[in-house]
Amino acid sequence: MLHLRLIVPAGRTPAVLRLLEDTVGTTHLIVLTGAAREPQGDVVLCDVAREAGDGLLADLRALGIDESGSIAVEDVALSLSRHADRAEQDAPGEGADAVLWESLTEATHEESTLSVTYLAFLTLATMIAACGVVLDNAILIVGAMAVGPEFGPVAGVCTAMVRRAPRLAWRSVLALVVGFAVAMVVTVGFTHLMDAVGLFSVTDLAAKRPNTNFIYRPDWFSFVVAVLAGCAGVLSLTSAKSGALVGVAISVTTVPAAANAAVAFSYDAYGQAWHSMEQLLLNLVGIVLAGVLTLLVQKALWAHAHRRERAGT
Repeated sequence: MLHLRLIVPAGRTPAVLRLLEDTVGTTHLIVLTGAAREPQGDVVLCDVAREAGDGLLADLRALGIDESGSIAVEDVALSLSRHADRAEQDAPGEGADAVLWESLTEATHEESTLSVTYLAFLTLATMIAACGVVLDNAILIVGAMAVGPEFGPVAGVCTAMVRRAPRLAWRSVLALVVGFAVAMVVTVGFTHLMDAVGLFSVTDLAAKRPNTNFIYRPDWFSFVVAVLAGCAGVLSLTSAKSGALVGVAISVTTVPAAANAAVAFSYDAYGQAWHSMEQLLLNLVGIVLAGVLTLLVQKALWAHAHRRERAGT
């Protein structure tokens, strides 16, 4: 279930109430007349089944409530109510399959912001991966994958392409390009520092490295894994199953590839650096392609389900 808190100008409250009452899957409707002060208006509270949420949000925006008042949405972790159970039964489709496009856009917009925190996490992850590359330590590579925040902007690109949101696409691409550029430049400096104190050496980079040499050896398996991870990552976002994102993060070779490229560049191993960049680009392309296709399929399936529901009624 979703909980909606609306601030509605007094003159539009009747229209909003009619909409909520007519929406299948809505329950627990509360009206607090004149309770809102900034902006002024009535406060309307209700719960709605997740599968009915996206259509309701679109209708509320069509009434201009997002401009003249406010629309806030929260996930309800637990709702012990027969009314809530009936609302979920009446709403078409399954809640786990529903996509809240407004929520997805907002989430990816936030995760795609080129902030100091984003740059710090990506840079730290790349430096951790650099240590894993030199030590041929798979544990450090996995840790770096989990720390890296790059899936947010990648998901932002996917969402922007499906929703045709050029501003979100620009923010996401900027975060990816600038983020990886900064992380790699800092990692080059980090490599020189570690070499100066005797912790890194060109001999370590040139070794066979059986645990981590896949990073600079892109192949079709890299692309296949990236595609599968892209599907899983987008599904975890749209279904609010964020725990799956951890698995996605440690499935794709993005941060490790950037780290290996930076270390290889520091030691003038340009061939290995180039192959690492190929691995990075291959993974990013695979994730974006899979993410876009997953969102398009979800959009088509949900639209088909709604058409069947209307035809049945």
